[in-house]
Amino acid sequence: METPTIETRFLSLDSRFTCDGDSVVEVLHQGSRKSEGPVYLPAGRFLIWSDIPSSRLMRWDEVTNSVGVFRHDSGYANGNTIDMSGRVITCEQGNRRVTRTEHDGRITILADRYRGRRLNSPNDVVVRSDGTIWFTDPSYGIDSDYEGTAGENEIGGCFVFRLDPRTGSLRVVADDFVRPNGLAFSPDETHLYIVDTRQEPSHVRRFVVEADGTLSDGAIFATCNFGKFDGIRFDDAGRLWAAAWDGLHCFATDGQLIGKLLLPEPAANLTFGGQKRNHLFITAGRSIYTLRVNFCGARPLGRSGD
Repeated sequence: METPTIETRFLSLDSRFTCDGDSVVEVLHQGSRKSEGPVYLPAGRFLIWSDIPSSRLMRWDEVTNSVGVFRHDSGYANGNTIDMSGRVITCEQGNRRVTRTEHDGRITILADRYRGRRLNSPNDVVVRSDGTIWFTDPSYGIDSDYEGTAGENEIGGCFVFRLDPRTGSLRVVADDFVRPNGLAFSPDETHLYIVDTRQEPSHVRRFVVEADGTLSDGAIFATCNFGKFDGIRFDDAGRLWAAAWDGLHCFATDGQLIGKLLLPEPAANLTFGGQKRNHLFITAGRSIYTLRVNFCGARPLGRSGD
């Protein structure tokens, strides 16, 4: 069966936007209720993403071009990434926890409580080269039964956390967000960029990562001019790509919006994959979109994965 496609629509707003790629965007899959959290696993050459309301993780195989279920009963999983050893780290909104999938398939709980109280609904996650795990914890998974289980906010806010899996130490690194969502380290890991989806306008803040693992500054880096931001990722030119309601927005290092990749559905998240990290994958509502581009995703320090 031929893969459905749509015309590729890059919109240049600045001379620094030199992005291009395939003439068509492929539709890898349609039929999810709400697709988010894509992560590419280079060792297996496959993509995983979350279908949140269906409480399942999906899988696309690069070799066979086939799509199937990676895990049923995923705990309303949302964000996914991989750690320094290539293990999948998952934010389980419904189970109110962050887990790690071991190489043999066992699931290890990394964090589910803060000071004895349950987390809200971990949303998005990134791993730093020192092995620490950073995640956002808004309340989307406890606001209703649609993408989690309705429940009480026990910790008194929606925070950004830093977890050291070696010691189990979990601490709040940012506590002044309305709904913290997507996050990404700069390519050199000196800054952490975090989306606040529910602020008006929705925006990305830029924090300095201090030597002791705390955050400082937190000034607004970029604001959304169409709907809301969700997931973010960097390319190898240091440009920040943010998922928004009309597709992907591309920002230069000074925070200027320089271009867009327009899509027919609101984009939720994105990631880079493939052998050269120039295979762009986008989760957007019911669909998973992909195309090869003339730029590459920033390579995380210390590992070859997402």
